[in-house]
Amino acid sequence: MAGISDEDIQKVRDASDVVAVIGERVPVKQRGRDFWCCCPLHQEKTPSFKIDPSTQLWHCFGCGEGGDVFSFIMKTEDLSFPEAVRRLAERAHIDIVETGGRGSIPASRKARLKEVCARTAEFYHTQLMRGRGPEADAARAYLGGRGFGGKVPDTWCLGFAPGRGALVRHLSSLGFTGEDLVAANVAVERGGQLRDRFYNRVMFPIFDVAGDCIAFGGRVIGSGEPKYLNSGETPLFHKSQVLYGLDHAKGAMTATGTAIVVEGYTDVIALSEAGIANVVATLGTALTMRHIRVLSRHASKRIVYLFDGDAAGQKAADRALAFIDRSMTPEAGRSQVELVAVTLPDNLDPAEFVQARGADALRALLDDAMPLLEYGIERRLAGFNLDAPAERDRALRECLGLLAPIKESLVAKDYAVRIWSTLRAHGRLGIEESDVLNLLAALEPSRGAEREGGPGAAAGTPPSAAPRRALSRAELNRLRFEREFLSLAAQNPLVGLAHADALAQIQWREDVHRVLAESILATLAENPAASPADVVARATVATPHAGRVLTGGTSQAGEPAAVGAYLAEELALDDAEEAIGSLTAQLNAGVSAEEAELLHAAVTTLQMDVAARRLAHRTLPSAP
Repeated sequence: MAGISDEDIQKVRDASDVVAVIGERVPVKQRGRDFWCCCPLHQEKTPSFKIDPSTQLWHCFGCGEGGDVFSFIMKTEDLSFPEAVRRLAERAHIDIVETGGRGSIPASRKARLKEVCARTAEFYHTQLMRGRGPEADAARAYLGGRGFGGKVPDTWCLGFAPGRGALVRHLSSLGFTGEDLVAANVAVERGGQLRDRFYNRVMFPIFDVAGDCIAFGGRVIGSGEPKYLNSGETPLFHKSQVLYGLDHAKGAMTATGTAIVVEGYTDVIALSEAGIANVVATLGTALTMRHIRVLSRHASKRIVYLFDGDAAGQKAADRALAFIDRSMTPEAGRSQVELVAVTLPDNLDPAEFVQARGADALRALLDDAMPLLEYGIERRLAGFNLDAPAERDRALRECLGLLAPIKESLVAKDYAVRIWSTLRAHGRLGIEESDVLNLLAALEPSRGAEREGGPGAAAGTPPSAAPRRALSRAELNRLRFEREFLSLAAQNPLVGLAHADALAQIQWREDVHRVLAESILATLAENPAASPADVVARATVATPHAGRVLTGGTSQAGEPAAVGAYLAEELALDDAEEAIGSLTAQLNAGVSAEEAELLHAAVTTLQMDVAARRLAHRTLPSAP
């Protein structure tokens, strides 16, 4: 498997002080031994983002995210772990060596392909601005007709692809090989000859979130098919993950908490130039869950689907209804994702609407966007003649089908009753309100979205098949003690070593906590001198929820060894009391006399042991 050596990762970590890295993005202030700032991952006015220089870890008490310096770069720049290491290596001027693997592209190779794309974008832009001939004139006329004159071509690096081998000759003169051009998908090989991939098209360079050119989209000038042509999949470009304009929009998304998703390049440019900067577009694909995950990192409040009014836009709207899941319900808590939708009137696309009616009119429509659930129900109802009894019955069942993925939520039940009331207003229904709720409960949710991971996964929440029952105070306290102990062990590895037996023996009530305990033990067994950042980084590989749990402890004010001893004993006593309860239940269930005698002896012994330990166990002032 391709990767970066542990030695190089450690070099980069040692050279990347987390306070300095975060301080380059947001102002930080020291309070005591820690540093604090407003979280760059969500909107807030009061700083709740803590940076601990001693452990090199950070945690936001507002959104719950946390981790080390690598995870900070990953979350703020939408990068994978290797990409984050490379980014910080560049910052620290460290050369890293990567091991190759089947299908892997070394970092130097990716840099080479990015250079091909950058020089290609420059070439296309020059051809648009200075090219001569009727085709270049037509490209400029097309952009001018869309209102994209003036500084717009420079701002968005728009270009013109003349074709006829012009790009291949230009890049070859710069020293790039045919293999480079084909790998970057700016040229194709046909009949043993290299040819430009794009010919006589207005070009829209596609940039990643960091602002590096990675691909292109081209619109044919005049007639021709396909009307739009995108780069194919390359080591740099995966269209199911990339959003056009995200490099421009991410700041506005963070500031407003809202992301707007449209269908085309020109829509993004038109809206952004009109002052609506938090807008992106998909690249010839339907919006995917991976897109949702990316957007959720920047847009903390809501994601708006802005659909064209034409038939293609309405098909896109229907596809969007597949994203209805538990993350849209209040039961998701802080990880709730608000997905809303609006369709433009009069068959207009966003660019046409803004140019005809202005940005304020569009903002008004966006403000009135419906929650995706309501939007979907309205669309379903609009497709039936509700005055016909048979149609009303079909409408009811189709609308309830939309609610199947969240059928346990109170929101779903509320919508089910509203659907029933709406249909009943049009005429008699053969079922009552209670029957509708029974129908909802009996529905089987689609498994497709769960397999890919719903929008809730974007916010870093553990997956769940259904909403949990309400936990008792004792259960909530138990989970809190588990989190505190794990956090303490990760941030103070010597405490983790001292209580390795406890980490191994505790009956963890959360699977995530068990995975974290196993990861901490494995890391410390391999390297007893591991730093807190090492422990958290290794745990993040085991579960993406590691940062949230391991950096969020509140028991760090006390002396770590004493707090660790208290927590370990508290959890062990709780496990012992649960064991007593289990044995007592077996005893009461009716067993043989011999078994009853053994169980009774075991319960008595455990009770005496727990009572003695409880007497010796004292609550520490600094304990949770």
